[in-house]
Amino acid sequence: MKTSELDVSGMHCASCSAIIQRVLNKTDAVQQATVNLTTEIATVSYNEKEISEQAIIAIIKKKGYNAKPRTRKSVVDKSTELFNLKLKLIGSLVFSIPVFILGMFFMQNPIANQDTIMWVLTTPVQFYFGWQFYTGSYKSLKGGSANMDVLIAMGTSVAYFYSVYVVLSGNGHQYFEASAVIISLILVGKYLELRAKNKTSTAISQLMNLGAKTATRIKNGVEEQISIDDIKLGDELIVKPGEKIPTDGIIIQGTTTIDESMVTGESIPVEKAKGSQVIGATINVHGSFTLKATKIGENTMLARIVELIKNAQARQAPIQRLADLISAYFVPAVLLIALLTAGIWLLVVQSPELALITAISVLVIACPCSLGLATPTAIMVGTGKGAKEGILIKGGDVLEKAHKITHIVFDKTGTITNGKPVVTQVEFVSKQSKKLWDIAYSLEKKSEHPLADAIVKKCETQSAKKITLTGFKAIPGFGLQAKVAKTQYYFGNSKLVTKNKIKISQTQKERVETLQSEGKTVMMLTTDKKIEAFFAVADTIKPESKEAIKKIKSMGIKTYMITGDNTLAANAIAKEVGITHVFAESLPEDKIKHVQDLQKKGIVAMIGDGINDAPALAQADIGIAMGSGTDVAMESGDIVLMQGNLNGVHKAIKLSRMTMSKIKQNLFWAFFYNVAGIPIAAGILYPATGLLLSPMIAAAAMALSSVSVVTNSLLLKGRKL
Repeated sequence: MKTSELDVSGMHCASCSAIIQRVLNKTDAVQQATVNLTTEIATVSYNEKEISEQAIIAIIKKKGYNAKPRTRKSVVDKSTELFNLKLKLIGSLVFSIPVFILGMFFMQNPIANQDTIMWVLTTPVQFYFGWQFYTGSYKSLKGGSANMDVLIAMGTSVAYFYSVYVVLSGNGHQYFEASAVIISLILVGKYLELRAKNKTSTAISQLMNLGAKTATRIKNGVEEQISIDDIKLGDELIVKPGEKIPTDGIIIQGTTTIDESMVTGESIPVEKAKGSQVIGATINVHGSFTLKATKIGENTMLARIVELIKNAQARQAPIQRLADLISAYFVPAVLLIALLTAGIWLLVVQSPELALITAISVLVIACPCSLGLATPTAIMVGTGKGAKEGILIKGGDVLEKAHKITHIVFDKTGTITNGKPVVTQVEFVSKQSKKLWDIAYSLEKKSEHPLADAIVKKCETQSAKKITLTGFKAIPGFGLQAKVAKTQYYFGNSKLVTKNKIKISQTQKERVETLQSEGKTVMMLTTDKKIEAFFAVADTIKPESKEAIKKIKSMGIKTYMITGDNTLAANAIAKEVGITHVFAESLPEDKIKHVQDLQKKGIVAMIGDGINDAPALAQADIGIAMGSGTDVAMESGDIVLMQGNLNGVHKAIKLSRMTMSKIKQNLFWAFFYNVAGIPIAAGILYPATGLLLSPMIAAAAMALSSVSVVTNSLLLKGRKL
């Protein structure tokens, strides 16, 4: 099974996207197809042995739309289209405004040849500026369906040709102003809608423009300015203060601080030194340094973030399917209602004029644009806002599901904690001795134990120096031993103390137990006769974890912690951050089972570092990967927290809730508008009030409904997470 993404052009409304989606899903070799009106992307999963990508494109073209394979460089950029539409709108208004003035203000006292003048002025509006509605109708009907263009073309054509008949026959009242003004108003709506839609895609375009354009490369000891496109893997590049980092790499010389807010959303610059990873397009704040390029082009962090957001905006939220289903049958239903409306007024009142006005109003007011825009515009704004906060949400379906989360399972190491052991306490039994620091340093410097590095770093803060050891020996599962001069020293756990029958008092035993109950690993430095010092080592809790978990719990979500660590250490960490449910000593397969058990109770999110938690992340309804941009983290999670801390979790859930609220608001008003608008346009109020909805007012209302939906979605940008 292969999945292709296609750029589709020529869609005007929800019925357009629904038509394409329906015909593709009816194709035998296609497993699933979704078409996003806002991003203009079709995502198609199909059996490549039975149908090709080009054959799928041909099916779309047969329906009257254009399609081509989507590339990484594809982005929704409506600038040129917006400019051309603006010119067309201005031209249409130049002709329509005089027609409107003559038709509305000179109705009782017409000027000489007024009807003929209006005919002349309306004709270019109808057949030049409004020609797109005819071509769109032709393509749609040729493909065996009907879209918004059919409604507009029919409505304005009826008004125009009826008016031509009036002018030529000299009988009745012409409606040239209705024809011209409807087309102009719809063009106004399309322009405002396109401009608003263009704003929803700014997250991608802004990210794409963030990258540096040039770089300073060192070649054979000489500096040279090159284009970003000319950087090769392994190139050494100099970055000066204030410059954008040209590509992803590793610092090989120098120290600096870097503003990584465009990736992590964190405004505080990060200190970097030799060996530190740096991300292309982030800003070097202080200090010059040399980096070695490790990723270039489409493999850089920036390129991958852009791709993730584009994919997210193309993925359809389940709630959108309802709107698409209705839109697919909406236009034929409206055509039928318009015909019935005209027929009823002809039979009841026997007024062709009344039948004409109501039928045109029904056709114009019912265009289902707002239905098609309700969901994708909110999804685009929501995912874009998330990206700015360092929260990458991989699809509309993810954004929709996240607001339903009832249970969250946290991995411990690297998620709640920093994932790196540090020495939290050093307690000397006798008077602190500089010599003891030197001995501890020298012993652990030779060790390959995972905790050795933490002890070495602690000793270095005390300016410990390496001294001569003899008879060094590592004892697996116990610790180390060596002689300093003639004295035998041991450095290890309580089993090493017991094995060598080293004296330990009851008070000292209780102290070890207390430290262990706090989730710390206790290492003891001893001679062959007595204990000299205790070193407590632990994986420390990230500073933001406690507050972040508190905020999550305040949202009514149940929290759990899962870890492969021992029960004592797990409970100590859980207690400190406020989690009461703990699954300790869990293997990867155990983690999956725990997630499955919780899924029987509700919607479960799993939060992990994206590497050893990958199976559980995949099993959960929503996988949230912690990561500072690691490849595995970006691939494994439905949501990726670029900052690598838990502050993004409640923000992601809040963003999901806000976005879903906007979608529901949009859908309500879109449905309400059409349900209420069609009967009024059909003249339901006329018998009681004598009032009819003018076709021009109907056109303005239709345009306003689409613009209001997009504008409502854009309000998400100003909301605080």
